Amino acid sequence: MKRRDPKVYGRVAVLMGGPSAEREVSLKSGAAVLAALRAAGVDAHPVDVQDPGVVRTLVDGGFDRAFNILHGRLGEDGVIQGALDLMGLPYTGSGVLASALAMDKARSKQIWAAEGLPTPDFQWLDADHDPEAVVARLGLPLMIKPAREGSSIGMSKVERVEDLRGAWEKAARYDHRVIAETWVQGAEYTVAILGQAVLPAIRLETPRQFYDFEAKYRADSTRYHCPAGLSPTDEAALRALARRAFDTLGARGWGRVDLMVDEAGGPWLIELNTVPGMTDHSLVPMAARAAGMDFQDLVLAILDTSFQAEGEAWPSP
Repeated sequence: MKRRDPKVYGRVAVLMGGPSAEREVSLKSGAAVLAALRAAGVDAHPVDVQDPGVVRTLVDGGFDRAFNILHGRLGEDGVIQGALDLMGLPYTGSGVLASALAMDKARSKQIWAAEGLPTPDFQWLDADHDPEAVVARLGLPLMIKPAREGSSIGMSKVERVEDLRGAWEKAARYDHRVIAETWVQGAEYTVAILGQAVLPAIRLETPRQFYDFEAKYRADSTRYHCPAGLSPTDEAALRALARRAFDTLGARGWGRVDLMVDEAGGPWLIELNTVPGMTDHSLVPMAARAAGMDFQDLVLAILDTSFQAEGEAWPSP
């Protein structure tokens, strides 16, 4: 990978932390990104977005661009992106609309379905939902999840109709918008996008019910397979579907598409993460390594996506 002179990036704000339920993960991702940027000679500085005065911090800090490594709400849902656009401060990753759509699992699924892309059926759940009617329509098992959370926070697998109410209550603690999604029985995969490149697929294997928060960030029992064990034809098809899903939501720069492949070999889109994790358990660095890219090269390649956004920032008066 040909690297830019680190001086061309100027003064870089590494946006991390924030007030979301994924704060802990974002701080770890941010620390790893910050260390890699500094090791590469980039003038990078940590900015914890938990402080409501963060806009003033960014304006007064003399920053030239931002590396957004905020996970979850405020950082991954279009909010910080809108603020950065107003400041005219270029940033990594997707813009306002794509970030908001990807963060809302139901809206992204509706768009994918409208474009003919495969995604499991779902329905909204409110406090007055009828569990029997939900199961009659979607069947069992079901995945119950907050519509706008990441890292599998608040998610539950439901195998009995009498457990649906409790799963809804768990999800509703994180978001008043909750969805029930048809369970896909099969293998779980993830595909990372980096600029115009689609990185090798990773197959995830966990002894837990599904790839939940514990499996993602704490368990040593989770296994990652890259190469994913697919035939060249199937791998190419999965990566092409991930690219289409990314482009359909208008995403840019980088991201990670999560998919299931059912027992008949059919792929199903689950969600798009526009600011994936960059911790020692994270998937994008694994895929990058399989493509011959070390962590520092990966971080610089992501920072390069901020140049993509510069022409879209509002001009200074």
